[in-house]
Amino acid sequence: MPAKDLYHDTIKTALINDGWAILQDPYRIRYEDAKLYADLSASRPVSAQRGDRKIVVEIKTFADPSPLTGFHAALGQYIFYRDLIRATEPEYDLYLATDREAYERVLLRPSAQLGLNRNAVKLFVVNLESEAIALWNPEIAT
Repeated sequence: MPAKDLYHDTIKTALINDGWAILQDPYRIRYEDAKLYADLSASRPVSAQRGDRKIVVEIKTFADPSPLTGFHAALGQYIFYRDLIRATEPEYDLYLATDREAYERVLLRPSAQLGLNRNAVKLFVVNLESEAIALWNPEIAT
């Protein structure tokens, strides 16, 4: 089992507070020779006709002394996990989750924004104090 990120429980609580049901913690990714773990998966009803919205969440604190080194590793992991999930369980969307401070310190950098945009990274940001989701990118419909 992989070690939990520093803010794992807080981000999980923020999802629950936002109406999500946690499905797996951690979420297993299996593809032929690969057996990996993302942090968790969750679902939330969209509407009676459309069923549930399902997501897999990879949590990052970006605690590396070099912000861009941590971002580089997170982006590569995100792309790899996204490709494996699309191949095995395409009903799930992968999201990168972090806290507001890391978002402002790392992910708002122009170089990180270029990487996020070019690779269509879906992410959400959590306010750690209130255990609430502060930003969805792209926006999640309720």
